[in-house]
Parts: sequence; C-alpha cells; structure tokens
Amino acid sequence: MTSQQNRELVKRAWKAFGARDPEQISPFFDEAAQWLAPAGNGTAVALGVTNHMIGREAIVHFLTRDFPRLFTEGVSVDFRGFYADGDIVVVEETMTAILANGNHYTNDYCFVFELRDGLIHRVREYMDTAKGMRMIFTDPADASSPPETNGTAHTAPAPSQPTG
Repeated sequence: MTSQQNRELVKRAWKAFGARDPEQISPFFDEAAQWLAPAGNGTAVALGVTNHMIGREAIVHFLTRDFPRLFTEGVSVDFRGFYADGDIVVVEETMTAILANGNHYTNDYCFVFELRDGLIHRVREYMDTAKGMRMIFTDPADASSPPETNGTAHTAPAPSQPTG
C-alpha cells in the first residue's frame, strides 16, 4: 500500500476506535498485533492492565471494555497530524475526557503505527506519563487549580532538598 493509503487506513481505524464496537475495530489489526505504551502509565495502573497488549483480541478488548471504564464521558480527540512514510504512520493528538473519578483529563499523545499487508501490526504509544498520573490519581476534591487544557500550563517541580 502507498503512504497515502496507509494514512487513510489509520484515520479510518481511529474512527472505528471511537465507536467502541469490536466488529468495527477488529478488522484493522492483524492477529498478532501489539500495542505498547510506556510502563507504569496511569491508564494501565488505574485499570490494572498491561502496558503491552499482544494480539488483536487483547487490543480490541482494551479499546472497547477497559478504556471506557476510566475515560467515562466526553472523550474527544484533536488530531494535530497524520504523517505517513511507507508502512509507518505517525499520529499526533490531544485527548480530553472526564475520568471515572470526575477529574478532567487532557494529554498529548504520539502514536507510531507499523502496518503489514494493509493491517495494523504494531502501535507504539507515547504520552506525558507524569501528567496522566496526576490527573488520574488526584482526588477531585484536592484539585485546587483548573485542568490543563492547552499544553501551556506548567507545574513547577518541588525544590530538591539537600541530602547531606
């Protein structure tokens, strides 16, 4: 397939992901597909799932059953770009949602899709894991500032204490 065809395939896959319908999602992945996210990311920790899904069935289960348990309302994706070179498609996006704990979630992502024979074979997912952990594991009653919405708000790290 051409770069353009691969880019369009990944765009159609994202549309299917949003439907949360296994029948729509499954045909985009090869049977041995893998989805790899950073170890210890907030989503995997909160849901008690692996960061490295192996097999079409595991990926479809995550997208249709696990993901909606954490990201419960208002899931939206603002795509920043779809870039394709041969069988590699890179997607930049910002996802927003309301979490199961009531917190607002906003995080930037980069996905690298590797395609084989017109199907998704591997996905490598990158995000700000520290920011995700804060949004997922902060009690909404403890949140003293509005959620980060445009990537420009920053929290300064606590000053390090001398150890000597």
